[in-house]
This record gives sequence, C-alpha cells and structure tokens, in this order.
Amino acid sequence: MSKSLQAIRGMNDILPEQTPLWRYFEGTVARLLDNYGYKQIRMPIVEFTELFKRSIGEVTDIVEKEMYTFEDRNGDSLTLRPEGTAACVRAVLEHGLTGGGQPQKLWYIGPMFRHERPQKGRYRQFHQIGLEVFNLDGPDIDAELIVLTWRLWGMLGIRDAVKLELNSLGTSESRGRYREALVEFLSGHLDKLDEDSQRRLKTNPLRVLDTKNAETQAVLVDAPKMADYLDDESRIHFEGLKARLDAAGIPYVINPKLVRGLDYYSKTVFEWVTDKLGAQGTVCAGGRYDGLVEQMGGKPTTGVGFAMGIERLILLLETLEQVPEEISRQVDVYFCAFGEAAELAALTLSEKLRDQLPNLRLQVNAGAGSFKSQFKKADKSGALYALILGDDELAQQVVSFKPLRGQGEQQSIAFDALAAHLATCIVQG
Repeated sequence: MSKSLQAIRGMNDILPEQTPLWRYFEGTVARLLDNYGYKQIRMPIVEFTELFKRSIGEVTDIVEKEMYTFEDRNGDSLTLRPEGTAACVRAVLEHGLTGGGQPQKLWYIGPMFRHERPQKGRYRQFHQIGLEVFNLDGPDIDAELIVLTWRLWGMLGIRDAVKLELNSLGTSESRGRYREALVEFLSGHLDKLDEDSQRRLKTNPLRVLDTKNAETQAVLVDAPKMADYLDDESRIHFEGLKARLDAAGIPYVINPKLVRGLDYYSKTVFEWVTDKLGAQGTVCAGGRYDGLVEQMGGKPTTGVGFAMGIERLILLLETLEQVPEEISRQVDVYFCAFGEAAELAALTLSEKLRDQLPNLRLQVNAGAGSFKSQFKKADKSGALYALILGDDELAQQVVSFKPLRGQGEQQSIAFDALAAHLATCIVQG
C-alpha cells in the first residue's frame, strides 16, 4: 500500500473549529492598527536568498541553519521568508515608499518558515503579524509600538500573563566596543562555555548573552554590561523611551542580556514574554534597526518594528481561557424546510432576510431530510434559533420560530415581520 499523504512535519492545518479564534484574534489586531494609523502591506512569501543574507546576517542561526532555500529553474537561489522585516524593507525600497524622508507606518500578516525542531508553540511554518515604521527616529514611536501592544493585551484579557523586557544595544560603534570587551572577557573563560557559545564567540558573540546553558549563564554574571558602553545618543533615547512608558503606566524590566537574534538591531530592543507556555515564552518582540535600509542599498532611513507570533498568542488565549464564548458560534439561525414548495420559499425568504439583516449568520438546510434529521443538524450547527417552514406554515405565510438554546416558546411569525423579530432576538441572544 502507498504511504498516506500527510502535512509536512511542523507545518500544520488550521481546522474549521480552530479558525474562529484565529479570525477573532486577527480581526482584533487589524482594528487596533487601523485606529493607530497603520497601513497594511502584503509581500511575497518567496524572496531572493541574498536579501536575508544581507539583512539578517550570514552568521546568524537563521541563515546558517534554518532557512528553506532552493534553486529555481532559472538557477536563482530563492528562500521562503524566515521573517518579515527584510521583505518589508525590500518592498519599501523597491517602490520608493520612504522617498523624501516620508514616514511610513506599515503592518503585515502571514506565514514565515524556519527549519527548526517542531514543538508546542514552535513550528516550521508559523504565522506572524509585524509592524514596521520608517523615518521616525525618536523614542516616541518606540513607545507607541509598546503602548499599542499593551492595549492589545488588555483587549484580549492577557495583560496579567505577559511581562515587558527592555534593553538598548546602542549604535553600531558603541556595540562594536562592547563586543570587543565581551570577547576579551569570555575568552578568559573558554573552558566554562558550552559548545554553542564557543562557536558564537567567533561569529556572533552577543548571542552568547542569550544562552540557556546554566554554566555559561553563571560566567555571564561577571561579564561587561552593555549599558556601560552606550553612547550618549543611545542613552538619551533609552531614557526617553522609559519616561514615556512610565507616563503610560506600563511596567517593564531592564534585561541587559536581551540582544535579539538578528544582526540588524540597534538602540531599543524589547520582548513581551510569558511564563504560561513553558519554554516558548516570547510572544512579541522587536526593536530599532536604523542602519538596515542603508545596509540594503537605500538612503539612510531610521526604522523600528516588531513581530508577534500568532500561534503562541492563540495558545496563550486558550491556556488562560480567554476565548470569547460567542466566537465559537458561527450560525445564528438555522432554516429548516420540508417539501419542495417550502424549500423554494425558504430560499427566497432567506435571501430577503440577508438583504435586511446583512450581519445575520443564517444557514439554510441543504439535502432535504426528515424533521428529526434537520433538527439534529440545526442543533449541531450551534444556532440560537431554528426557523421551520412546511406546507401548513406556507399556506398561512408564517414561519415557526423555535429557540434552541435556553428559554422561550415556539411561535409563529409572519413573513413580513420576521426580519424585525430576528433583529431583536439576535441582539438579545
């Protein structure tokens, strides 16, 4: 027997019973970003590999180990995007969106791809919502990104489960001085560093700060601190950010080991983390990347942004039982019709109801069936009410209206009064 076809490991189907929560989350975020003046941009899933090598950094784990890269029929090296910032910067440059120093506040949504070991909350195809802001260089826009996420956590009911961690990486010059000091310190403790940290010491030493190895973490207690090497510009910027967060009443902790995993960050970096999801604790992260646009061939352009992992936030909502009860119901009214004449009338009447009540979620029975079978389908649909139309009702130009959840008696409603009655009942329901 041939092997049954299955999804690729780490690339998951999102099934019909799961999609209402996804749509609720995505819709909540989209409305919030509309209210803050962000505009959506949509980029291709596949980009030239060189884009990510130039932006993320060739010695990062993402480029070295995790990218899905292949050669197409023209011999070009292409990559499924592992993150969204590089692709967004490429689009901004290609279409001249930041010409003349024009500010841009953009957001995107979609799948990203990294060849990692799949586990709960970490997948090979995962979904992100990202924000990128260009040509605004003050701490006020950094603060806005954090403030709007704080508002989002409140809207979702998860504020108590997340914590904000902040750090400043300074400019490339100050970071270079710190890197030298860190390498010198760690080189004197090589025997106590884990194998991965020894490798990173030669390629990307700041990532050693991010190690989870307990022995290496013990060494880092006495390591030089980034804050001691910050330039005045970065220090003033960071103080300005903290002052705005204090004014907005947003709690945070300074994490001097927070460096993020991408080469392009400078000055502000931040993460929203939770202890409710085990090892996969980061649900939203980002920072400032003032040199990235120029690094990719554009004119000097400041940038700042973040990305949030949709899978992890969906998992957090489920873990905290913050899933609104109403989103699991996808049908308000189920229309049962018995006999060909009643079926024709139900079709006509249901379309009139949709004209009169555009937001009504109305499902008309398909496939005929007995009274018992149609009511079984009505109940399974999760509808609040059933409409019943048979020969007797048709003769009287009425529809039987039956509540399916909770109290209420079955009653007959005239065709021309049905829309008004449903409008009242659905609001109350």
